[in-house]
Amino acid sequence: MKEMSSSDQSMQVAILAGGLGTRLREETEVRPKPMVMIGNRPILWHIMARYAMFGFNRFVICLGYKGDVIRDYFLNYKYFHCDFTVALGTNEVETHNGHEEQNWRVTLAETGADTMTGGRLRRIAKYIESPLFLATYGDGVANVDIRALVESHRRSGKLATVTAVRPSSRFGELSVQEGLVSSFEEKPQVGNSWINGGYFVFNREVLDLISGDSDKLETDVLKKLADMRELAVYQHQDFWQCMDNLREMELLNKMWQSGRAPWLEPASTTPSLQAVGL
Repeated sequence: MKEMSSSDQSMQVAILAGGLGTRLREETEVRPKPMVMIGNRPILWHIMARYAMFGFNRFVICLGYKGDVIRDYFLNYKYFHCDFTVALGTNEVETHNGHEEQNWRVTLAETGADTMTGGRLRRIAKYIESPLFLATYGDGVANVDIRALVESHRRSGKLATVTAVRPSSRFGELSVQEGLVSSFEEKPQVGNSWINGGYFVFNREVLDLISGDSDKLETDVLKKLADMRELAVYQHQDFWQCMDNLREMELLNKMWQSGRAPWLEPASTTPSLQAVGL
């Protein structure tokens, strides 16, 4: 991996972490969806770890629904991930093992309980310092090559780049011959279609296209950019998985427990989804 330029090192990653997550109500009654656990870490950490693998470690988290849970996690981060001893008389705390993300810089920004996704980005404009910034959702993981994504955006000369991924079916697909199942695929990819997989690169000027809190990133901002012919696409053909429901949460946890988490591995070593499907 080539050395990062100073401009890349200053690039921030905005993560949309303020939604209600109603389709995962079993978990989100008590925590925001980005804090739902994969293994012993929230999915938000897994998303951030992917960016950090490529040297992007300056984050702006857009808070909303139950944002206090995310604030508490980062304010007490080292205590969540180490052993420690408390002297109750003096409240002195001695930690016994460190945490590995000491170079992450995380800004927690309140963006409103009812603000839409585009509006949340507009609200954090004051924290975006570099000409380009990265952005993604707080509920999906992928083994996107972040450096290649940024380079693709720069080559395009456009204001924005969206990562396109191939969706998986929510149901197992059966092939039937003569009354028997001849093959079964768990969560196969659907045809040749592409969907918005998040993992965006934006020129800072995009923030000026957002009119207010009610603007949605998808139907307002991205549509406007597409109409302007300023929205480039980076086609990612490898692993991508959102966490919209309990089944998908269980799938991601099964991958993590297997010791083969594709989103924290290079794309070339990613196992097939069928190998670890539920």
